[in-house]
Amino acid sequence: MSSMTSMGPVDGAPGFPERFNLADYLLRCGAGTAGGRSEGVGSRTAVICGDTRYSYDEIETLACRAGGALAGLGVGMEQRVLLVLPDGVEFVATWLGILKLGAVFAMANTIHTAEDYLYYLDYTRAPVAVVHESVLDRFEPILGMARHLKTLLVVGAPGRHLSFDKEVGHAPGRLESAPTSRDDIAGWLFTSGSTGKPKAAVHFHRDFAFNIETYARHVLMMRPDDITLSVPKLFFGYATGTNLMFPFSVGGATALFPDRCTPELMFDMIRRHRPTVLTSVPTMINAMLALDPSGARLRDLESLRVCISAGEALPAELYRRWLDTFGVEILDGIGSAEMFHIYISNRFGEVRPESLGRPVPGYEARIVGPDGADVPDGEQGTLWIKGGSTALCYWQRKESSRETFRGDWCVTGDQFVRQHDGFFYYRGRTDDMLKVSGIFVSPLEIEDCLLGHPAVREVAVVGQNDESGLTKPKAYVALADGHEACRELALELKSFVKGRLSPYKYPRWIEFVEGLPRSDRGKVLRTELRDGVKGILNVSLS
Repeated sequence: MSSMTSMGPVDGAPGFPERFNLADYLLRCGAGTAGGRSEGVGSRTAVICGDTRYSYDEIETLACRAGGALAGLGVGMEQRVLLVLPDGVEFVATWLGILKLGAVFAMANTIHTAEDYLYYLDYTRAPVAVVHESVLDRFEPILGMARHLKTLLVVGAPGRHLSFDKEVGHAPGRLESAPTSRDDIAGWLFTSGSTGKPKAAVHFHRDFAFNIETYARHVLMMRPDDITLSVPKLFFGYATGTNLMFPFSVGGATALFPDRCTPELMFDMIRRHRPTVLTSVPTMINAMLALDPSGARLRDLESLRVCISAGEALPAELYRRWLDTFGVEILDGIGSAEMFHIYISNRFGEVRPESLGRPVPGYEARIVGPDGADVPDGEQGTLWIKGGSTALCYWQRKESSRETFRGDWCVTGDQFVRQHDGFFYYRGRTDDMLKVSGIFVSPLEIEDCLLGHPAVREVAVVGQNDESGLTKPKAYVALADGHEACRELALELKSFVKGRLSPYKYPRWIEFVEGLPRSDRGKVLRTELRDGVKGILNVSLS
């Protein structure tokens, strides 16, 4: 299908023309800016939402209308547009429309707080935000403080704001794509840092297509008859790839739903839409097994040819239980916002449950010791990765950019061991970041929130594995005078965090302690906490 420069052997790298627009590449199913679709692709199903199916021709028309509506609101090349939308055709059309304009997409979760959204608006300086009516209660209180926002375009009931349906409905169905270069900025992918505030990895148009041409084509073996379904939502780069870009690149289809994922819903969506590729995370894999440990729903999963896992470590026992119960292969891998998507992965026919596999074609990996030299096979070090999807930088984070992006290499901050046969084994994060339900969480953010409660004198948050081997936050809390350790207070602290931060960030255990262990310089000894400091009272809140 592709008129791009061919990769040739699987260890080669794809090339892209100087003039290149990611939206055209995807709407033409990987045929590139100058190429046309294969015959009949325009009438093929591209997006499934509930009982409604949208063809590639219909999605292209909607993308043109969305792009035209944004242009009418003053959005031009290189300007950011913030998307805060549930999964649906509006997300797809707007995202593609932004790219056609030569503008830059930035995406945020629909469950964030008002404070979070104010940060995103100020950081992106987006003149237009496209949001869903369900987040208006958190957007409206901060609109007067958003210095750069000029227009709120609302999907659903707009209230006092512009209606997405009205503006897009009045826009022309044709829109010439901006003459973007392959090295124009296309999108920002957010990743959290040690301050707890998200920072944006800045990506070019070609970055996304590079991973499509390598990982999607040569590892996932994406094909035109694939239907994708995802646990993570489209705002998360992991799903933007697997559940939008990857199927579009081959003329396949994506099944989208706006609801919060539960194991019951996932079984229902799989039975209803008959996907071939399921994008998941270990937390949901575990939840689906817990719901159906005997495999009674095995027939519901018969359409699946593969399940993808990433975002957090997949315990080997969980992999084996899934495969034994449902018979669907899991390709576990690791990716990052800095590299857009998965760059080390297991492959069909050679999965090793304890391993993350080998580098994706087009990527190179090193294991580097503290002295900057490569360590021998079998020894642990920091993973460095190189490939054509590396981000330009972190926006407004020069020091962090210099630490992470070193020449052609990206320093991941993950600890790995490479064995002599070329397979890579994950050993954890270099820093103290936690990965909860596939999303990086800063302990400092949770600590700062808990310190806002009058009962908390000091607090430290570390990761602890639950009974399934998945990492969740654990808080060590030293109480202020006048407060006593009890289960009721632990539940109150849990609710306190849930009311102020995204729900997945609340601590699953609270250990009340007399005080935190500290070094002679006053630094909290997190290693001792991770080893299990015995407190006054330990309360499980899961």
